[in-house]
Amino acid sequence: MSTLGRLRQQVERVRIDQRGQVTAYVVTVAVAALAFGGLVLDGGLALAAKVQAMGRAQEAARAGAQEIDLTAYRTDGILRLLPARATAAAHNHLAASHHTGSVLVTANTVTVTVTIHQRSQLLGLFAVDTITVTGRGEAQPQRGIS
Repeated sequence: MSTLGRLRQQVERVRIDQRGQVTAYVVTVAVAALAFGGLVLDGGLALAAKVQAMGRAQEAARAGAQEIDLTAYRTDGILRLLPARATAAAHNHLAASHHTGSVLVTANTVTVTVTIHQRSQLLGLFAVDTITVTGRGEAQPQRGIS
């Protein structure tokens, strides 16, 4: 047998011994790339939802902080919230933007927490169907423009 024939036999033996190993590598790399893409895409969507939740919570808190006791302000110059009206105003603002959240009025501070459930796009393939984000906003009544 010639040198070329022996070389062909050795190459054929190596090829037979390696059959299927590349497939496992390709599948592993493809799954890892898909998971990484899911983290990037769904992570970006979750970050955008977090910013939206924070914005809505802050807006609702500011809406609630506008509900002051006008009688006390006009007679004594005291800025004091009307808790029931501040809570209602914050909830109304959230409802108008099609969001829900919790509102807490303590002393002169309106605190609103909004939770958004962001559906995942790619991570659903890995049993992560939704990503829950929470935004919190706080506001107090102020005199003038600050």
